[in-house]
Amino acid sequence: MWMPGGYPVCGFPRCDPRERTMKGMIVIFSGISILVLALIVTGLTAAGTAPQNTTSVSGGPAAGDAGIARPDTSNGAGNVAAGSNRFAFDLYRRLATDPAHAGGNLFFSPYSISSALAITCEGARGTTADEIGAMLHLPKNETLRREGFAAIDAGAKRGSGNYTLRTANALWAEETHSFLPDYTGIAERWYGANVTNLDFINDPEGSRETINRWVEEQTEDKIRDLLPADSIDDLTRLVITNAIYFKGTWVKQFDPAETTEEAFRIAQDETVQVQMMHRTDEDAIYGYTETGTLQVLRMPYAHGNGTELSMLVLLPKEDNLTAAEEVLDVGTLTGIRDSLTDRRVRVVFPKFTLETEYSLPQALAAMGMPTAFTDAANFSGMDGTDMLFISDVVHKAFVDVNEEGTEAAAATAVIIAGGGAVGPETAPIFRADHPFVFLIVEKDSGTILFMGRVVNPEGL
Repeated sequence: MWMPGGYPVCGFPRCDPRERTMKGMIVIFSGISILVLALIVTGLTAAGTAPQNTTSVSGGPAAGDAGIARPDTSNGAGNVAAGSNRFAFDLYRRLATDPAHAGGNLFFSPYSISSALAITCEGARGTTADEIGAMLHLPKNETLRREGFAAIDAGAKRGSGNYTLRTANALWAEETHSFLPDYTGIAERWYGANVTNLDFINDPEGSRETINRWVEEQTEDKIRDLLPADSIDDLTRLVITNAIYFKGTWVKQFDPAETTEEAFRIAQDETVQVQMMHRTDEDAIYGYTETGTLQVLRMPYAHGNGTELSMLVLLPKEDNLTAAEEVLDVGTLTGIRDSLTDRRVRVVFPKFTLETEYSLPQALAAMGMPTAFTDAANFSGMDGTDMLFISDVVHKAFVDVNEEGTEAAAATAVIIAGGGAVGPETAPIFRADHPFVFLIVEKDSGTILFMGRVVNPEGL
């Protein structure tokens, strides 16, 4: 049996091959649009079968209240949902203030990232585990944490019909390296992540292609080449993948004949022409509310008796995106959700498609988990050695919003309409012709599955 050895000691955030000594690498890759997250670890091995654990859901025809639920923190799912949402807002703020993304579109799946990192945390020990757990706001009680993720994933199995929600986890291990049965057993039992052995040492390119094909299958080909060229090499020991895919139709679909080309203000003195959808008829009933600075709209997706999802849109009354971003915390958003009322709303909303990709080590380190990216990392719970660290975290995401509904992989989009029932002459106008924030939320647990901001619907 091959024993750990010959690993690099790398500085944060990336490992230069010239700096390799005796420390193994962990690389995390994530993709949205059906979110897919993958973790690559250098120095791990485990026996197992091809990853097959996938949860899927289809919703039926009825409409419903699919706003952001206040997570019930008396159980594991509530604790995990509350923590994942806090992590979502933390990461959004970090990305929004990053000079690389300043003034641009954002889109990611906080739940996908949380899931992959939770599996990673199961193998972390000491300071490394403490930092990851605190950054993700995970329950300290491991039973609550594990049961919580299992319950949220299981919730995606209910219903049938007009929407699809699918999540999947997998572990891909270097075939000559041994993982601890306790670690792989926990990953399989609680996260549905089976293990597949690959030859990272002699066939890194073939291994990369195998993982990418799995990603494509889980994401309906929306995420291709998740693992870029040269991301797998002879030092890779483990890849942890998470994929999430969502496709749903609006309860109140837009008529394509009503879609027109109109101006969208991307800056005070700058506009772009985009396709704007219209829903202004008597049946245009949405969850709606207002604050001093925001209009908030909830647009539910068609569903049956299973999990319910909706898009929540935070639209500044003025061209000030900060007004929407300032309310992104659990307490404030819950208060807004509680004030939503179903009413007639005249909705004008842009069609848009976003594709994003992020390298997250710097952001995650700044958020509270720096040790995992250094030679001081302790992932001994994976293989019994101290030879592993995370070398990269990459996240890919995709979302397409049109007259029929939404297709996404790691996205949070929510449009809400509210108030009291009033006559057509006083129906508020929700004209999203300037930058806004959106989320896609699962009702039962209150989990934010996707979130982002649209600064330019053209995606430029």
